[in-house]
Amino acid sequence: MPNSAPPPKKSFLSSDRAIARLIARPLRTFLHTEAAGGIVLLAATVVALVLANSPFADVFEGFWRTELRIAVGAFELTEDLRHFVNDALMTLFFFVVGLEIKREIVLGELNDRRKAALPAVAALGGMVVPASLYLLFNAGGAGAAGWGIPMATDIAFAVGVLALLGSRAPSGLKVFLLSLAIVDDIGAILVIALFYSDGFQLGWLLVAAGLLVLVVCLRALKTSWTPIYVLVGAAVWFATFESGIHATIAGVALGLLTPARPSDPRGFRDVYRDTGLLSNQPDAESLRAVSLQASEVVSVAERLEYLLHPWTSYVVIPLFALANAGVRLSLGTLGDAIGSSVVLGIASGLVVGKIVGISGAAWLAVRLNLGRLPEGVSWRVLVGGAAVAGIGFTVSLFIAGLAFDDPQLISEAKIGVLLFSVIAGTIGAVLLITSHRANDRVR
Repeated sequence: MPNSAPPPKKSFLSSDRAIARLIARPLRTFLHTEAAGGIVLLAATVVALVLANSPFADVFEGFWRTELRIAVGAFELTEDLRHFVNDALMTLFFFVVGLEIKREIVLGELNDRRKAALPAVAALGGMVVPASLYLLFNAGGAGAAGWGIPMATDIAFAVGVLALLGSRAPSGLKVFLLSLAIVDDIGAILVIALFYSDGFQLGWLLVAAGLLVLVVCLRALKTSWTPIYVLVGAAVWFATFESGIHATIAGVALGLLTPARPSDPRGFRDVYRDTGLLSNQPDAESLRAVSLQASEVVSVAERLEYLLHPWTSYVVIPLFALANAGVRLSLGTLGDAIGSSVVLGIASGLVVGKIVGISGAAWLAVRLNLGRLPEGVSWRVLVGGAAVAGIGFTVSLFIAGLAFDDPQLISEAKIGVLLFSVIAGTIGAVLLITSHRANDRVR
């Protein structure tokens, strides 16, 4: 009687243990949903608001004002925790944004001029009109510098809303919004670099540029040793920080320099066949060789995005929300804020400006035959998507912190962004739900 093979051993996640069954597997499923990033961000925002309006408010604020000092030889960096999150950790977020932009330009929707035209023109309208409406309320006033606040779209929240709507948000709209958000990110990066940086020191800027040239040279020499890129990247960040240009721009620049095409065009099957691993008894050396070769089949940009996206979605951005979304709320502060020109400008930009700017620019692009509506997307659906794009949040709060030094203006801006991002998302969801029902009745 032949010996039967022992049954395969279950991994911890697939086991029947209580922790695996009740916590680990549900958590893994949740983290792989499209809405997960937005839900975690929302939870962090709620926690920040609760703590900022609790008896622990001073302790909470004091924590973010804790000074952090990093010194390496003659170089010293001193920042409080809030600025460390905003200037250092957010660089990782903008690095991932740079990777996404590079991938879309090289291989994605923005690679095809015809496909890219509609979201690109719509994104431009969705930036110009909100900024213009904001300035109608604030030009020449104390809040004038905040014109960039309503230009942004928070893609995590926007995608989360569409994911929660399920089939009521057509797949064509999701692709359109993602492409629009990429162009919107490019606009936000340019705005931050050109208008929200404190001048610049030419010497440090040249150092940063030289280090970026070094990255290009390392790529040309096919250097694959990760630590050298981490070291050079940290130096680029420090030089950019010292130059006066906002340090997060370093992350974008490094992301754009990352290769978006695989260095080995062969498929996985060809790699394994050519190494002979399938026919020979494998050893440690051959396994390492095939592992290195197999990694070359996937681009560096895709590998890094896959590796870093969970960290930015579930660690960096929630930490940013905890550090920046907390604002003290009371009937008095809400009443004063609602009537302020800053909040009126943000409200008109996020709620009205995004809808009018995106829909109007898209209509003009279609009329001029620059592009056409995605399959399954009617004009009513597109207007709903434009309203969802009015969820500014992360980048809007980021720009608010750069635009204002006055705590009162910062508080008003936070209230405006939080309140009218919710209103914009609600309007978008209602429009998409009602348009879906209208389509069902037509069928």
